[in-house]
Amino acid sequence: MSVQATIKAERSLFSYPKYWPHCYGTAPFLPMSRAEMDELGWDSCDIVLVTGDAYVDHPSFGMAVIGRVLEAHGFRVGIIAQPDWTSKEPFMALGKPNLYFGVTAGNMDSMINRYTADKKLRHDDAYTPGNVGGKRPDRAVTVYSQRCREAYKDVPIILGGIEASLRRIAHYDYWSEKVRRSILFDAKADLLMYGNAERPLVEVTHRLAAGENIADIRDVRGTAIIVKQALPEWQGVDSTHLDTPGKIDAIPSPYQVEPDCDAQKPDAAVTDDGVQIQQIQAKPIVIQPDNRRKPWEKMYVKLPAFEVVRDNKSLYAHASRVLHQEVNPGCARALMQRHGDRHIWINPPAMPLETEEMDAVFDLPYQRVPHPVYGDAKIPAYDMIRFSINIMRGCYGGCTFCSITEHEGRIIQSRSEDSIIREIEEIRDKVPGFTGVISDLGGPTANMYRLRCKSPKAEATCRRPSCVYPSICAHMDTNHAPTINLYRRARNLKGIKKILIASGVRYDLAVEDPEYVKELALHHVGGYLKIAPEHTEDGPLSKMMKPGMGSYYRFKELFDKYSAEAGKKQYLIPYFIASHPGTTDEDMLALAIWLKENRFRLDQVQNFYPSPMATATTMYHSGVNSLKKVNKESDVVFSAKGEIHRRLHKAMLRYHDPKNFAQIREALKKMGREDLIGRGPQHLVPPESADERKQKPAKGGHRALTKHTGLPPQPKWKKQKGKAQSAGAKGKESQRSRQR
Repeated sequence: MSVQATIKAERSLFSYPKYWPHCYGTAPFLPMSRAEMDELGWDSCDIVLVTGDAYVDHPSFGMAVIGRVLEAHGFRVGIIAQPDWTSKEPFMALGKPNLYFGVTAGNMDSMINRYTADKKLRHDDAYTPGNVGGKRPDRAVTVYSQRCREAYKDVPIILGGIEASLRRIAHYDYWSEKVRRSILFDAKADLLMYGNAERPLVEVTHRLAAGENIADIRDVRGTAIIVKQALPEWQGVDSTHLDTPGKIDAIPSPYQVEPDCDAQKPDAAVTDDGVQIQQIQAKPIVIQPDNRRKPWEKMYVKLPAFEVVRDNKSLYAHASRVLHQEVNPGCARALMQRHGDRHIWINPPAMPLETEEMDAVFDLPYQRVPHPVYGDAKIPAYDMIRFSINIMRGCYGGCTFCSITEHEGRIIQSRSEDSIIREIEEIRDKVPGFTGVISDLGGPTANMYRLRCKSPKAEATCRRPSCVYPSICAHMDTNHAPTINLYRRARNLKGIKKILIASGVRYDLAVEDPEYVKELALHHVGGYLKIAPEHTEDGPLSKMMKPGMGSYYRFKELFDKYSAEAGKKQYLIPYFIASHPGTTDEDMLALAIWLKENRFRLDQVQNFYPSPMATATTMYHSGVNSLKKVNKESDVVFSAKGEIHRRLHKAMLRYHDPKNFAQIREALKKMGREDLIGRGPQHLVPPESADERKQKPAKGGHRALTKHTGLPPQPKWKKQKGKAQSAGAKGKESQRSRQR
């Protein structure tokens, strides 16, 4: 019995009878034009996929995976990649789809793709031929969906991909700095699929093909829909019954009694300071002894309404906390949140894929190259992954700044060793330009392959946000033997010179199995290994749910030891995040000092990027630690906000860059740490130089005059006064001439 047996799906992914057009066979590439459809003998497409990425027929590109899976079921699938969104005509290029439009922004969120963490416009796009920016709109899912609706009003629209997945509920939007409603309302789509959606997509597609109306497809796991009331036969409980918020702003109760909810009316209470608040009580759902249904089945959680979380940060944090407790497909409840006079209804997550299903998905006939329409144009994202292998999905690390858990889930889904070996051989034999080096063998992490909970019952009912924080769960398997065996078999293949590991190594797991660290250091590092401590201080680390530096030091000790034994000079390259919620100026200073003491001069550094639905984003927006119950004892979480403050935190990571000296120097003076200014090894930045003093503004707001500077610019009022005086002088002169 597998550890996944208790949360196994009722139906296998490829158990459906094939749809009738399967007789057309497999397309060399999914068609992007009418001419290609004609070559295949198609008069129409059953499904048209619209994506913000260039079409690369590779299993690392979501649209290729979805398209090939649907093709394997017999459906005719066409792709419209990076269409001109300013009119509906490009969305009609393949004609009217028989079943639906599938819409995604691509492998990346369109806003993160187009803007830096400092909200500066990017001028490149790794998923576009020629690395050209601007080939997709802001909020691409919404824009594409609206154009599809303009093109064919009666064709259903299904949203998917990471942008839709992370906006399936009311969410804080960093770019507009406000809470936005579920993307389903803005996009005016019929249905949303979240996560890696092969399972729900196949079920919905077959039901539509059988003649079912999309408005009647309401019970598929891994989907979200808009409803006027809760689904029949479902019992509701207020989120406050599960995680009662304490003192919050005195506003009307968001938990209005509905016909489908057993919540009692709130009673008013007065706190010690005389502020009236709402204390919410909910009647628990009583399961009768003869009812064998599990307590979470056919139960939904009613979250605070969109209008409430939009205006109340405490309740936003509460709703986010409850949402993150409902991610385990084995025990998750449905979620419902009111938006005006309607509700967003989110069914429990889809069941993870079994190994056999994962193998079948990755064994589909991908060409592993971009569509020929792009010619010789370079697509950087493809160049980066064309020699890499994805061996698993999901992550149980639960890092609060990362959205992998919210999208792919906590359950590790692994491919078989044979399937991975077949893909390596296919790359070796078919992919142009292969030199014998596999650039990566990993996934969301490098070393969670086949690491699963050892207790099926615990795995199916656990609600912990992380299996490794604050310590590794006793139920968690940390034996890296399957990964080690895979590495050994892969590198012994004929024609394979090197297998590199470029995905993030979870080093707190790696130290539990020193044999894995040895294998890594001896055979799979190309001189540098990137790992991500993220910070050195407990304050930010506790808000990230990342291990302390003790794990880093243990890993470094093992890595250095095995590298030395192999006679290799190899180095760890650590990644750190600036401006993460919970990070003070003092924390960043401590990290900068650590970097200097350890002789690290980082070239690339990153500022915290508040992505939708991440727990860290909730802390950033609300100022509340939503990792704990939200009440009057909740930790207040400080976040660096504003361009100047965030720039300072980022500058601390590059203490060695002369461009940052002045800003760091000023901060050190304000912090009373002028002892760190000097030219000795114990100092962080040098004192102000003569050249810097010359460039400083003089008193009065102007730079000091040198032989290289002209006269300072005149203040506006002086210019105006000068003009008036000049005009007056000219008038008097004219008057004198007339008198003469």
